[in-house]
Amino acid sequence: MHPMDFEYVSSPTLSDAVRQYTRFAQLGKRPMYFGGGTEIITLGRLHQVNPDAVIDLKPIPETQVMAVQQGQLVLGGSITLTQITDAPWLGEAFPLLQETVHEIADRTARNKITIAGNICGTIFYREAVLPFLVCDSKVRTYGPKRGKERSIHRVFNREARLEPSEFIVQLVTDETARTAPFVHIKRRKAGRVGYPIVSAAAIRIDDRIRIAFSGVCPFPFRSSAIETILRQRGLTVRQRVDQAIQRIPSHLILDDYEASRAYRTFVLANVLEEILQRLGGA
Repeated sequence: MHPMDFEYVSSPTLSDAVRQYTRFAQLGKRPMYFGGGTEIITLGRLHQVNPDAVIDLKPIPETQVMAVQQGQLVLGGSITLTQITDAPWLGEAFPLLQETVHEIADRTARNKITIAGNICGTIFYREAVLPFLVCDSKVRTYGPKRGKERSIHRVFNREARLEPSEFIVQLVTDETARTAPFVHIKRRKAGRVGYPIVSAAAIRIDDRIRIAFSGVCPFPFRSSAIETILRQRGLTVRQRVDQAIQRIPSHLILDDYEASRAYRTFVLANVLEEILQRLGGA
């Protein structure tokens, strides 16, 4: 049995969700938007998440969109990871996203986890954001100031940067980036399910490799400094990889039960070499 008592509200519209959030906050409650609910269940058992009220966003039509519109792929925030992996047409429309989310958790969890929920979650891996970071996607949000559309890099920097009552409605990705040559590599401690030691998503556009990481640090990230070093042709592949890794402050590289800092750095070096070889950057 779940250890928390909270009030559940299902919102049919964008404005109603914000209204409900504001109402609960004014009553002195701790409201939380609800997608798949996996983190509320998991972290609630550990008493790390304690909402007094949850507002379900799934009934909102705009959060359920999954279509190509005028060359842009629009994905609603309430789309589950399973919907993404099971959509055959996404294998051509956004193969990097499909391959990345297929490696998140197991199918039972993916049936519940939403794309926005994974990006905005408190468990710091948030691997679903990686394809959007390298593709310079746009994020449509809704909050007290109504709807906004901004670069993923303004909405997400190590974690989602949203106002308390704001939520992700849709993610929008241009065709050029989402259909570019890509590589996704995930290395785990063992088995086919589990958190990453290193997870990397990369694409190649105009002879430039873009790359984003999860599992390396306690947050996902994309680094322009690393990308610049990786395309320096005057250096060997190993020299580029070594210099790229040096751009990550050593104290930020995770040292935990999944892998030691030294081993994680070793795995990262091998992943970067493989990406350069597979995307023609070697």
